[in-house]
Amino acid sequence: MRLTTILLAAAGLGALVALSMASTARAQTPKAAEPSLPSAAERPATSSEACPVSADSLTLAGDGLVRSRAAVARNRLSILAVGSSSIEGIGASRVELGFVPLLQSGLRTRLPTVAINVWNRGVGGETARETVDRLEAEIQRYQPDLVIWQLGTNDVLRARPWNDIMADIQRGEAILARYNVDVLLVDPQRLPENAVNFPGRNPLLDETARLIAVEGSRIGYAVQRRFEAMRDWGRLNRGGIGPDDIHMNDDGYACWAAITAEGLAQAVAVPTTERIAR
Repeated sequence: MRLTTILLAAAGLGALVALSMASTARAQTPKAAEPSLPSAAERPATSSEACPVSADSLTLAGDGLVRSRAAVARNRLSILAVGSSSIEGIGASRVELGFVPLLQSGLRTRLPTVAINVWNRGVGGETARETVDRLEAEIQRYQPDLVIWQLGTNDVLRARPWNDIMADIQRGEAILARYNVDVLLVDPQRLPENAVNFPGRNPLLDETARLIAVEGSRIGYAVQRRFEAMRDWGRLNRGGIGPDDIHMNDDGYACWAAITAEGLAQAVAVPTTERIAR
C-alpha cells in the first residue's frame, strides 16, 4: 500500500522560528474538545512492515496509570497532551492527520465503550521549561486523568545542558504530583541520519531519551521510548520525518499514534465485567 507524502515549504532554522512564533500565538485559546477525526480512507497508509504496531515502546514503572484504569472502569477517560511541535501536529498535511486526533481515534477504536477525549495543547518550538511554565494552568483547565508529556527534542537542538532539563522535569513532577494525575513521558524523536538540517544530533537525542526513561522509572511514570521505536520505521517515507528534517510527516504521525494507542489501550484496559455503568 503506497505511503502518503507531504510537501513542506519551510526548511532550516529560520522556518522553524517562524513556525514556533505562529504556534505560540495559536496556543492562546484552547483547541476543540472534539476534533474532526479522519475516516479510514483519509488516514495515512502504513503497512505492518513499515510500521510495526505493538505495545512494546510503552513501559510502566510499578503500578502506573492507576487513575487512568479507574477512569476506564467508569467508561470515560480524559487525556491532556502537552509538548512541542509533534504534539501540536506541525508537519501533518491536515490537522486531522496529526498525532492527537489519530491517537484519539485509535483509542476509541480499541476501547469502544469508553468516552475518550484527548486535548491537544502542544506548542511548536517549546522546551521542557516552557511547557512546565504553563503546565499547571493546562491541568486546571482540562482536569485530565492522564497527561502525555512529550519533551526533549527542542532542548537538545538548543544545546541545553541535561542538568537544566532535569531541573525542569522535576519542577513539572511537583505540579503533576499536586494534581495526582497519571503521566506518560514521550522521549525525543529520531531525525534522518542524512539530515541536512540538524545533522549529527541523534546520539544526543538517544542519550536524552535514555535519561528520560531513567527518571520516568524512578518517579513511577509510564514512558514511551519513541526514539527507539523509530529505529523500525526505515520503510516509512523519510523515516516518518518531513523534508525539513525535524517535523514528523503524515506517515510518522500515523505510526506514532498507532503504537501509542496500542500501548495505552493495553495498559488501561479493564475487563467489561468490572466497568461501572454510566
